[in-house]
Amino acid sequence: QVQLAESGGGLVQAGGSLRLSCAASGRTFSNYGMGWFRQAPGKEREFVAAINRSGGRTYYTDSVKGRFTISRDDAKNTVYLVMNSLKPEDTAVYYCAARQSILLAITEAGYDHWGQGTQVTVSS
Repeated sequence: QVQLAESGGGLVQAGGSLRLSCAASGRTFSNYGMGWFRQAPGKEREFVAAINRSGGRTYYTDSVKGRFTISRDDAKNTVYLVMNSLKPEDTAVYYCAARQSILLAITEAGYDHWGQGTQVTVSS
């Protein structure tokens, strides 16, 4: 079992930046592919970004391409999501997730472990 804890959320103005962190504990972090999802009020949780176990492959949903960057630091057991040029529509609770597979996944069903989420609010 791996435990995940997100941090780094907050209130930011449109056009600003935030860096989310997700610290993992309990199992060998390098065995897990990681993903970020988000859930806006009244909406379904949606995929944002994913990175594979080696860190050599990433994937993003279209709405964040060119603005968000996912990365990982296995020495720190942490995955990051750097968010630039934030928009009000990026407002959501952001969750990190882990899957013990060499393959990327872009659906919730592809992940076995979830954090509690961190709130990101972008004001206009």
